[in-house]
Amino acid sequence: MPLNDRIAENVQDFSNWRRHLHRNPELLYEVHDTAAFVSEQLKTFGCDLVETEIGRTGVVGLIHGRSGDGGPMIGLRADMDALPIFEESGVDHASNRKGLMHACGHDGHITMLLAAAQVLCDTRNFEGTVAVVFQPAEEGGAGGKAMIDDGLFERFPMSQIYGMHNLPGLPVGRFAMCPGPIMAAVDIFKVTVRGSGGHAALPHGTVDPIVTASAIVQGLQSIVSRNLDPLGSMVVSVTEFHAGFAHNVIPDEAVFSGTVRCLRPHLREYAEKRIRALSQGIAASFGASAEVEWRSSYPPTVNDAAETTLCAEVASDVVGINQVDDAAQPLMAGEDFAYMLDEKPGAYVFVGNGDSAALHNAHYDFNDGAIVYGASYWIALAERKLSELRAT
Repeated sequence: MPLNDRIAENVQDFSNWRRHLHRNPELLYEVHDTAAFVSEQLKTFGCDLVETEIGRTGVVGLIHGRSGDGGPMIGLRADMDALPIFEESGVDHASNRKGLMHACGHDGHITMLLAAAQVLCDTRNFEGTVAVVFQPAEEGGAGGKAMIDDGLFERFPMSQIYGMHNLPGLPVGRFAMCPGPIMAAVDIFKVTVRGSGGHAALPHGTVDPIVTASAIVQGLQSIVSRNLDPLGSMVVSVTEFHAGFAHNVIPDEAVFSGTVRCLRPHLREYAEKRIRALSQGIAASFGASAEVEWRSSYPPTVNDAAETTLCAEVASDVVGINQVDDAAQPLMAGEDFAYMLDEKPGAYVFVGNGDSAALHNAHYDFNDGAIVYGASYWIALAERKLSELRAT
């Protein structure tokens, strides 16, 4: 099944949707205008059911196949929220909302799934039901979990669910995926180092928390380089460091924080233990103390092997086998589609965004050339998967 003709013929309309969404970004769960746009489009297409306010502001549309509402159901998911970034892309359709920006391409994700939903509503070339799932708060708000907690899979009993994300650097018209972990778990730590401050000219009378905290930051780099199996995968990054208030005062306290990313669940517990042990041990050697706060966020995003094989075959049918990398390297970024894949088998794939700025960059813009490929993939996947489920 090559690129869908309906998608190719109407790509300019879809591009206009995408640019409208780009001009009007919204954060986390406050995606009220975006959700309203999505739900109105789904109703216009003729979705058999459109439910809103799932997980606060999520939207689900149901599209029944040619025989009505009987048979299996699968889910296709897109994320809707933007980021708190001041846009510097310079494009004509740049954000109208200062300090907010679609810097991760969720505007494109919404558009590709809406375009596919429009065609699926028209053709109904399948048996069973397609659930199109539009999720809020992917960017740190765990909107996927909120939708699940609000009864997503009880109210809409999908047997599988699938996700897709654009990938800068991957050429437009190409797909990439891999079985097993494809995105990392996300954990966040904060370390408060307490010493004894004093005059900067008399450091021997103090326990300097800045020097102590700096030593801990350096020590944390040994977790990956000296404690982890070289075949394992982990990132430990310190991203904030705060201390002091005057050039001639050694403060009593220094605070730093950061993130741990890993692909295997057991490494999360290991990283927490090592960060606590290193922080407290190094602090004690300086005569200071260290308090470690740990917060677990998204789990790793783990693709089902059989579903990944199916997705690779579908993508190959759409764009050609040479345009699909079914053994791509995982990314160490996090993704809350992980919660959905913890509940249901499925797969998460990447679609090429070409030579664009990086994700979460103020110069980023989704490449509208990717719409035809992503939407065609969604249509082909829905039709093939439901055909296979019906046959069994």
